Amino acid sequence: MAVVNEYKFVGVDNSTTGGALTPMGAGIPGVNETIIIKSILVTSAGTPVVTITNNSITAIKSKALTANETTELLTQPLIVEGGTSFTVQASSTDSFDVAISYLNIKKEKTD
Repeated sequence: MAVVNEYKFVGVDNSTTGGALTPMGAGIPGVNETIIIKSILVTSAGTPVVTITNNSITAIKSKALTANETTELLTQPLIVEGGTSFTVQASSTDSFDVAISYLNIKKEKTD
């Protein structure tokens, strides 16, 4: 098996749903992937509380954000194991942006 490391950045701009977001996409990380998140930046027009869920467990629940400021939620890397879910959710439907920098470690089958 070959291992492929990819540094990536993903962002959700101006979400106003109030629902749980899967910023890296549905089904990511796949069973053959491990993601190490280095940074989660959030910006909001209002003052929501942001909840980060990793494998159905609340990994981060921030205090109410300050409106119109960007806040870093991580103090150390967060590991998301393959085949699990990762979501970001705000407590309100105010305009909300999230930006995530991460390393995707993918095991690829070689012949």
